[in-house]
Amino acid sequence: MKYLEVEKDNKRIDAYLSEKLEDTSRVAVQRLVTNGKVLVNGKNVKSSYKVQAGDKIQVEEEAPVEVALKAQNIPLDIIYEDKDIIVVNKPKGMVVHPANGNPDGTLVNAIMAICKDSLSGIGGEIRPGIVHRLDKDTSGIIIIAKNDKAHIHLSKQIKDHKVKKTYIALVRGIVKENEATINMPIGRSEKDRKKMAVTKKGKEAITHFKVLERYDKYTLLQVNIETGRTHQIRVHLSQIGYPIVGDEVYSNGKNEWNVKGQCLHAKSLEFTHPITGETMYLEAELPEYFENILKDLEKRKRL
Repeated sequence: MKYLEVEKDNKRIDAYLSEKLEDTSRVAVQRLVTNGKVLVNGKNVKSSYKVQAGDKIQVEEEAPVEVALKAQNIPLDIIYEDKDIIVVNKPKGMVVHPANGNPDGTLVNAIMAICKDSLSGIGGEIRPGIVHRLDKDTSGIIIIAKNDKAHIHLSKQIKDHKVKKTYIALVRGIVKENEATINMPIGRSEKDRKKMAVTKKGKEAITHFKVLERYDKYTLLQVNIETGRTHQIRVHLSQIGYPIVGDEVYSNGKNEWNVKGQCLHAKSLEFTHPITGETMYLEAELPEYFENILKDLEKRKRL
């Protein structure tokens, strides 16, 4: 259940709530309103209702649609494993957990085959063990909790910004600065509710980057994030004019290697082991397709 008090008036309630409720589309809000899950000052309203300053809104959010999970013997690149956590190098193209449109073949399905019944249940039936996520077409390192205690401690570290996440991104264009910080709020796009965008109404989002290598028409970046907004790196880099190669959502996606999906890789994680307290630093190797692109770009520099 969520409770909100309106500060400014004259906006449709479906538009208002889709801005306020992160990762909830306007269509989803309209469904909540239709199903009587939204009350304004204790009463049901229509999606066309225009909120007024002082309105008290109560939202009963929908539970995620549960799907029948099944263990699947899908090969995984396991970087580290003990009785509390498992860390893998997620391949590009793999969805982290089942959802509508992706009922199986996910990281969770693969992990279930490895860990059997030893996964944290805090993530819910469709997200067992999942502490943080990577986009489908972002490859790289991700932690899964095997028990609730590990899950709670890891989640707190992430919330307190104590987990250092380092990414590698290949972008279009020659980045002039050797290093810089992007501090722009990110929220749901008003033009396309399936996308995120830099918007004044968004939540704080901070991305740091530094140049690793400059090529002809491209730049290789190391990226670190302080916050974990949806599509943060992709949105920020596109916003400043350096879209990630292959990103079909935040640029036209066209590239000379015919890569589909962003050239973005979660290279390393530095965190405190949730049970032992040991400082952990783990790396995931770049996928072969990414390495081949970099070799091609290096070869051009020598010509």
